Amino acid sequence: MFLSVLLVACNNMKTETAKEQNAELVFPKGNKVTNNNFTGSAWVQMFMTNDSTYNTSIGNVTFEPGARTNWHKHPGGQILLVTDGKGYYQEKGKPAQLIQKGDFVRIPPDTEHWHGAASGSGLTHIAINPNIDKGSVVWSQPVTDEEYNKVNE
Repeated sequence: MFLSVLLVACNNMKTETAKEQNAELVFPKGNKVTNNNFTGSAWVQMFMTNDSTYNTSIGNVTFEPGARTNWHKHPGGQILLVTDGKGYYQEKGKPAQLIQKGDFVRIPPDTEHWHGAASGSGLTHIAINPNIDKGSVVWSQPVTDEEYNKVNE
């Protein structure tokens, strides 16, 4: 009798499969970033790459806690739409801004900046890069741990 109750209880326990976990995502996580332009683990799913009609690229970027981009700039500017989690956006020489689900950031052309997840939270955002005909992205040095830790205090 006890074994039967235990088996029924175990069968009724909900365990999430990878498919169920991904069902909660708005967009696919994409491919893991393998270049040196990020610190920590991040994934990118491109939705639209540059073409002569729209001159825009759009991608979904997912950061694990503590992951971030290097300092960089976009000659045509950038717009970030935060769809999940919590993180930071910082322009060179200015204080970092907390960004979280529902926020958006307008980044003027040629503004050096970085963005990424908070140390205790993942972050997912859609990155819209308009005016690609002016150039896509110019990467710079990594955000140091000292710079990053200042915004996480």
